[in-house]
Formats: sequence, structure tokens, C-alpha cells
Amino acid sequence: MEKILITGGNGLVGKAIKKVVGENSNYYFSKSSDADLTDFKQCNELFQKIKPTKVIHLAANVGGLFKNMNHKVEMFEKNILINFNVVKCSHIFGVQKLIGCLSTCIFPDKIPYPINEEMLHKGPPHASNDTYSYAKRMLQIQCKAYNEQFNNNFICVIPTNIYGPNDNFNLKDSHVIPGLIHKCYLAKKNKQKFIVSGTGKPLRQFIFSEDLARIIIWILENPININSIIISPDIEAEISIKKIAELIAIEFNYLDFLEYDITQSDGQYKKTANNTKLKNLYGDLNLVNIEIGIKKTIKWFIDNYDLCRK
Repeated sequence: MEKILITGGNGLVGKAIKKVVGENSNYYFSKSSDADLTDFKQCNELFQKIKPTKVIHLAANVGGLFKNMNHKVEMFEKNILINFNVVKCSHIFGVQKLIGCLSTCIFPDKIPYPINEEMLHKGPPHASNDTYSYAKRMLQIQCKAYNEQFNNNFICVIPTNIYGPNDNFNLKDSHVIPGLIHKCYLAKKNKQKFIVSGTGKPLRQFIFSEDLARIIIWILENPININSIIISPDIEAEISIKKIAELIAIEFNYLDFLEYDITQSDGQYKKTANNTKLKNLYGDLNLVNIEIGIKKTIKWFIDNYDLCRK
């Protein structure tokens, strides 16, 4: 019988996968309290308990610009250990397919756009998230090494910026959409200005968490054997942080109070990704429109404000 272990099963993408697969007893959604994956012994014991035939590896130490810039050692060391242990245990326990999750933010800073899978190691990442990026790049290197030496089927998916219900809305550690949603919510509640850090000019591609979950499950269930694949909307869907902030402010009916703090860092200007490889395999992606996705995320945040991560 198939047994699929999802590390980081209590996070944004893990919860989205749970919604996609429903009440399926073949899926085991592990959380941090089940095992400290930075500890090989605990990771090994988790694999011994579950005996997975497939693994979706989502667990990571993640955060937004502030966390990446101010906690570089933790971002590097914890992610290196987590990835090393999960991949090694997947090999030891004969896992048939492992899907590890990277991010387009780990690509080189100075590189021609749009980026594709072959460009991952073509230069250093942006200084604002360099240690996280290098740790995540090593996951791809480790998976590729096992594929080449032992003929494993370890695949790295590389999504663009993920957002949706069950995200982390912490004002310091969150990514851009959940952070702005929480900031706008508090600004309106306290009758203050909705201040966005930076100029709002940087461009990003965003993918709704349930879309990513659906595509990951498709890769898991189909006979696909590739080293890495970018999961992103089309290039035309790239959108500025300014536009994202405006969509959020409009949803809260608070646009007139939106301002930008241009003394704050913008981070990397753009990370435009090419999804040709994915579309050649999958076909029409049929992704949730950003306006609809933001509406759904804000509704979930308000409905679950007392319980959500913030």
C-alpha cells in the first residue's frame, strides 16, 4: 500500500495538499512536534514509523525579507540539516519518489530573464536572502547526486511566491502578501495609515497554494522523472508589489490610506520565471487569478484571525 509522507504538513502548502487530497489515509501530514528534522535520529525514527513509499518534502525554516536578512545563520544551518536528513532517509528507506520544494527566490541575482531550471547555479543569489538560497540550492544538488549515483527519483519543484489560506501572517517573518494583509487589517482597525515598505516597484509572480498543491500531486502520481521544474504562472502574470498592496487595500476598502516608506529596502527587483517545461508536461495550468486568490486569502484570514499564525 502506498504511504505518502508530507513533511511540513501543517504549513501553507501542506494544508493546501490536505484540502486537495481530502480524507485520504495514504497521506501522513507530519508537523514539527512529530520530529525535529534537523536531528537525524528523530528524522530516521519518523521514517521508521511511517515507512513512506513517497515523500513530499515541504518542511523548511522560511520567512520574508526581514527574517532572511537578520537570521542568516539559522536560515542556512536549519535548512541544510532538514534537507540533508530528509533526503538521506528517503534513500535509506527506499522511497520511490521524493518531491522537494525550492523557490524562485534562490536563483542568481544578476541573470538574464526569464529564468529557467538550468540557471539555478549560474551565479550568487541576492544578498538579502543568500544563506537561505544556498541551503535550498544544496537540496537540488543532493537530490541530483542521488539520482545520478543510485538512480533515485528525487525531484525538486521550484514555485514562485506562494500565498493562500493557512499562511504565516506574522508581521516580521511573513512573505509579502500575508504580511501586507495583516498590516492593512491592523491599520484599518487602528485607524492608521497602511504603510508599505519600499517603493512598491519590484515585480513578482504569485501562485495560489491550492494550485501548487494540485500540480505537486499530479507530479507525484504521474511517471515523471526530472531533476527540477519551475511552477509559476505565465510571465504576463508578473505583478508589482504596488499593485498587490492596492488590491489588498481595495479589498479592505482602505485605498485612500495607502502610503510607501521608500527608506526601506525593496529587496530583489524581479525574479521572472519561465514555466515552459511545466506547461509542456502538464498542459493548461488553469491557475487562480491573483484578484480572486487575494480575496479568498483575506476572507480566510479574517475568519480565522484568532487562530492563524501571526
